Amino acid sequence: MMKPQRSTNGACSHAARSPSGFGAMERLPKPVLCIPLVLQWLWLGLRYRGLTLPSVVNPAIETGGLAGESKAACLARISPDHAPWVARTVFVSPADIQSAAAMARTLGYPLVAKPDIGWCGYGVRRINTAGKLADYIATFPSDASFLMQEFVPGPFEAGLFYSRDPTETHGHLIGLAVRHSPQVVGDGVHSVTALMTADPRLCPRINHYTTALGTSRMSQVPACGERVILGTVASLRVGGRYEDAMRLNTPALEYRVDAIVRSMNGFHFGRLDVRFGSEEALQRGEFQIIEINGAGSEAIQFWDPALRLRDAYRGVFAKQEDMFALAARMRANGAVPISAMALIRAWWRQLRLMRRYPSSN
Repeated sequence: MMKPQRSTNGACSHAARSPSGFGAMERLPKPVLCIPLVLQWLWLGLRYRGLTLPSVVNPAIETGGLAGESKAACLARISPDHAPWVARTVFVSPADIQSAAAMARTLGYPLVAKPDIGWCGYGVRRINTAGKLADYIATFPSDASFLMQEFVPGPFEAGLFYSRDPTETHGHLIGLAVRHSPQVVGDGVHSVTALMTADPRLCPRINHYTTALGTSRMSQVPACGERVILGTVASLRVGGRYEDAMRLNTPALEYRVDAIVRSMNGFHFGRLDVRFGSEEALQRGEFQIIEINGAGSEAIQFWDPALRLRDAYRGVFAKQEDMFALAARMRANGAVPISAMALIRAWWRQLRLMRRYPSSN
């Protein structure tokens, strides 16, 4: 790890701002990054005669999972036979707010609260007490629903990308990425803030974590070798890191994922976000699902910092083309894509909600 450097004015040091440690995809500004992907989507839409064609790949999910789908509805599609592999989750609608505290007691603390309609970890919080749950409810949009989910200690998290043609008996994992939580490792000398200042991935997010953790926690000095996990969310947005880990795929893991997904009866393409205790446990098919994402989910393994830009784009392009090709085969069997206006409404609703969610921690 880079030697921590203190800054007299609290700003990131020059060294901390260097691109070292970032993947090729991460270094591109988001609008620039998306241009080639949007252009390919438009080209595939013309080629396959339908810009919203991917909405048919998951008939069990609203919009196929392109935007605005309910996280609770996705989890509810899983057969009760597979309950041991799914984190216990409670759905809280606006009408249920008064009974939320009682519902939380069935899960116990800590728990994780998250919007039912969301993206990239916006509005996701670890809740340790009934008081913190009350604070979350007070800042959550009163006209929106959220989930309370048991906290799965893990401590590791992965995205398992799945694909199955309707003509196939079994599906396959086409991607496996480990999410590394935003974290620092203590040296017994420097504070959490100083350690973050020296990390190019975390330095720009110091203000976010100061708000989330408090100045007292940020000023603490972790012991040498002590690993400090900074947040509940492992997204790139808050300083997480993704690693391509297809090396961990095994027949046992693929069998377990396939059995769970086929029980949903209408899910063919998307990502399962899971938490697991060790690499060996994951390879044995031992994990718990915390979220399911459909056609709009990112193939996050291509954000691995070890990948060159052209290889990362090649992978994302291949994922989009495979999705359109699968959707075209499903349309030929009678599936009907949603309209462009319906997709726009779903995206707009999701975007408006995200702007109103409380900050994550």
